[in-house]
Amino acid sequence: MTTPCSTTTAPAPARFLLLGDSHAGCMGRAALQADLPFVGGPVGSGRDFLGPFLDLDGADGGDGDLVFRNAETRRLVREFLDALGVTGFAELGVPLVCTFGLSAHTVATRQNWDIHRDRHATVPEGFLRSGLFGDLVRASVRGALAFYERTAALGLRVLAPLPPQRVPGMSDPAVFFAAQDVIGAELAARGVEIVDLRARVTDGSGRQRPVFCEADDTIHGNLAFGRLVVAELLDRAL
Repeated sequence: MTTPCSTTTAPAPARFLLLGDSHAGCMGRAALQADLPFVGGPVGSGRDFLGPFLDLDGADGGDGDLVFRNAETRRLVREFLDALGVTGFAELGVPLVCTFGLSAHTVATRQNWDIHRDRHATVPEGFLRSGLFGDLVRASVRGALAFYERTAALGLRVLAPLPPQRVPGMSDPAVFFAAQDVIGAELAARGVEIVDLRARVTDGSGRQRPVFCEADDTIHGNLAFGRLVVAELLDRAL
């Protein structure tokens, strides 16, 4: 994963807040190249935003703002919000573009699913369509789901670009694609706009085409992929 960093454009008013894992990096670079003003960038690795990673700031837990548990993430997010001139997410006046919870390759780590393999060493298609599989995936990304539940409660417009369709050797491809569908459906149910470029960037196998892959890297998209994401964001009136 890339080192968490911030990317902020100025002085024009920001069009959106970008938060995410390393997959947000190519999107930020593409936005900078396009002179599209925004605030934000990667604030951690993908696995940091699967399990519980935030709390509500407020004694009753009902109307508090979002507080990230990791000190460095909290510092970066605070800098971004300050740059936007707001004290918290409740005051956010621009859309949030976010990749939290979409690291399906981590959820699909092969050893996590060995107990469910059949005699052919594959995870059965029937299991991948089962309620149990969905429950396991939802439990794996419960922290991200809690985040999006809160952004929905705050009335924020949130867009979530699906990550590059790349499955590293540590991950099971069938689980990757099935888990991604479960996660996407859960985000959509929470009002998140899914930015899905799969029809434009994948081959017949559903994998990312090399032209949209970062060289010498097994999971990330390149600048060309980031440009497609940014173009889609612009088409959605960001």
